[in-house]
Amino acid sequence: MMRHPDEPTGSSPRPAPGGDMLDSLAVCASVVCMVHCLALPLLLAALPALATWFDPGETFHVAVLAFAVPTSALALIGGWRVHHAIPPVILGASGLVLMTLGIVFGGRAALETMLSVSGSLMLAFAHVANWRNRLTQTAATA
Repeated sequence: MMRHPDEPTGSSPRPAPGGDMLDSLAVCASVVCMVHCLALPLLLAALPALATWFDPGETFHVAVLAFAVPTSALALIGGWRVHHAIPPVILGASGLVLMTLGIVFGGRAALETMLSVSGSLMLAFAHVANWRNRLTQTAATA
């Protein structure tokens, strides 16, 4: 008996709609965060006049984290439902914890940068791993 191409086979779950897009968006957001954390201090140190004009403050970091948490949760948990690989979820959660600690230690610039950049990198790697696992699982069930 032939099955329709859109019909799921066996007990393999179908990929969550938009999951690849969420992973892509989350990777891009992590890269933007990393560039912000690394480039902005250098730019501000080189251009003191600009530093007095533009200071995103802690509100920026809180807004980035408020965007990263739900986006990452949707993408990573949605991916886990497809491929059942737990390392991307653990890596992503660890990255979010480090990013949160970066906000907590906002008064100590070097520590804040180290925590935020490390967290962003971990989160980006988690989304890339999630993306690859999702593609592998989707190809295997096709």
